[in-house]
Amino acid sequence: MSVGSGGADAAGRPDTAAAGDGTAVPILSAFGSAFRMGGFDWDLATGTMKMDAASLDVFDFEPDEYDGRPETLGSRVLPDEGRRLDTLVAQALKEGSDQYGAYFRIRRRDGSQQWTHTQGLVHRDPSGRPVRIVGVVRDATHELTESAARLGLDEGRRQRAGVVEGTTAALAYARTVQDVIDLLNDSHALEHFGAASLVMGLLEAGRIHLVAEGPEGAFVPGTRFTRVDEPYPMSEVIRTLRPRFIDSSEDFAASFPVLWPHIKGLGITAAAYLPLIAQARPIGALGLLYSDRTGFSEDERTLLVALSSSIAQSLQRAMLYEQEHDLAEGLQQAMLPRRIPDVPGAHIAVRYRSARLGRDVGGDWYDVIPLPGGRVGAVIGDVQGHDTHAAAVMGQLRIVLRAYAAEGHTPATVMARASVFLHELDTDRFATCTYAEADPATGVVQMVRAGHVDPLVREADGTCRRVPVEGGLPLGLSAEFGRLDYPVTTLELDPGQTLMLYTDGLVEKPGADLDEGLEWLSSLVRRGPADLQQLADLLCDVVADRGGEDDVAILLLRRHAAYAAGGGRFRQHVAQSDPEALSSARHMIRAAVRAWGAGSRADEIELVADELMTNALMHTDGGAIITLRILPGPERRLRVEVEDRSSALPRRREAGEAGVSGRGLLLVDQLSDSWGVESRGGGKCVWCEFAVAD
Repeated sequence: MSVGSGGADAAGRPDTAAAGDGTAVPILSAFGSAFRMGGFDWDLATGTMKMDAASLDVFDFEPDEYDGRPETLGSRVLPDEGRRLDTLVAQALKEGSDQYGAYFRIRRRDGSQQWTHTQGLVHRDPSGRPVRIVGVVRDATHELTESAARLGLDEGRRQRAGVVEGTTAALAYARTVQDVIDLLNDSHALEHFGAASLVMGLLEAGRIHLVAEGPEGAFVPGTRFTRVDEPYPMSEVIRTLRPRFIDSSEDFAASFPVLWPHIKGLGITAAAYLPLIAQARPIGALGLLYSDRTGFSEDERTLLVALSSSIAQSLQRAMLYEQEHDLAEGLQQAMLPRRIPDVPGAHIAVRYRSARLGRDVGGDWYDVIPLPGGRVGAVIGDVQGHDTHAAAVMGQLRIVLRAYAAEGHTPATVMARASVFLHELDTDRFATCTYAEADPATGVVQMVRAGHVDPLVREADGTCRRVPVEGGLPLGLSAEFGRLDYPVTTLELDPGQTLMLYTDGLVEKPGADLDEGLEWLSSLVRRGPADLQQLADLLCDVVADRGGEDDVAILLLRRHAAYAAGGGRFRQHVAQSDPEALSSARHMIRAAVRAWGAGSRADEIELVADELMTNALMHTDGGAIITLRILPGPERRLRVEVEDRSSALPRRREAGEAGVSGRGLLLVDQLSDSWGVESRGGGKCVWCEFAVAD
């Protein structure tokens, strides 16, 4: 049975339910009751545990007090024992064992402790998944007491040895210095050793930093930081590397006359100060203060020294984790953008949340890249791994993505070049990424995805939908396997709509698949605040409450109303033999024309722009650059320009018999208000203008 932290999940219960054979726990007869032995039947699918009357008596529960939940039993089990028991059962389930057994201690109503033994048989379905545990629990106090007597150990010594062992096991879960302090106060170790409170100091740059002050009123002003050569007990044990046991209040007053006047009113009758030594050097000192005893036996001194050794190892590990976490998180934060640029026509919110400790800082990142023509590039990505190397790779990827985007490459080219860069970096890491190039003036967004999770779009009314984006392989892998084609997905953001980019740490949850996580996120966003910054804060706060174990990066981009008259500009490069780029350019032309309010002339402008662009691609080499912009002036006019690398001027000609060609310039002449040709360096620019209403 596992009752330390409660619930079948703590013991590794499978996510999918599987029925047991339905057999109830046999009710043990009066024989079992007389010997304080009972049975239990734990259904791993539902998480409920049936207990007969004798087993409830072992846990000191009345039948009407038990609700069938394992965590209810956990209230009787000592915390460190519960964690050990949970770990044992989880290992049995995961490793395929068919049985397990363990001794553990519980605390009865009257405060006394009782040794208990449990033996469980694991039932599995035909696929090997554990579905049920049937077993017994019994009072083992008499058994262990007799065994201790035969070994010549008294009960007090045995209990104290168990405290050291249990405390040592529990300390393995401590990740920070505060975790160690809290665990020592919560694990009943002080109570079992008879101590009333503890004080602790850590050695920092030659001074002792007091991190645990002892009982209320025990702090002495001026002792937060003390030198090793001062006349205090922690200073002495750090200097000598030997424990100091103070047997009485008189001994305390005589040994430390400077300190004693400040604490004599606390009722301290004895104290044990222990050096905390790790890797043959002192890292601090621990003091146990007693209020109802004098003197220490040899066994007690030995056990206290053993306890200090375990605490020192855990503290050193915790200090190392904190130092490495600060280093790794500082490195990562330094590589993220310091400020987000203002983007006309859009509002942007970004967040980053580090979930782990020590070196376990991931390679999640975001970036916002200003682009020509009022456009903006939005990047979200995640480098494989959780260490400083992942953070370093992230920083390099962010820089190259920004450089390739600023050079004017298409989103597909930006992603492909970044993949080649990561592959040539000679690292074993790959990265997932989504790159979106948005034009707030038109609302057109072009996105490419490299193994990343799909984005979401939040409507102005709060509803949320998933945007399927056709993707390619993660960065690094696509270059390794020669699959550098990244398809472009185009969508239009209406004013008030929000594009949501995020890393998988936002939607991943133990025991749930990605679709469930996306449904949860969509529901959360629907109920979330309308304010973009508040929404970003909510997402980070909820992830923290869920206990997420991965880093999270979030980028939200909301489009405002279209630009005012005279402020629109769109520019796009279209390569030859690139049908996707041609289709994307047509889509963006249509969106730009309608966003700028061309009214009844929108279809004419789209047709003329398409003809000029098609002519340039068919009759010249090197692709074309198309530009649409609103001209300032008393009359509102929209200008279309198509540049190519050919210096040969276009000429009008009659359409052939089939009428397939020869219509381009005829349409331009008939539909536009004016048009012409300008020389541009080694090429030319064909332009036309349309008068459009305000």
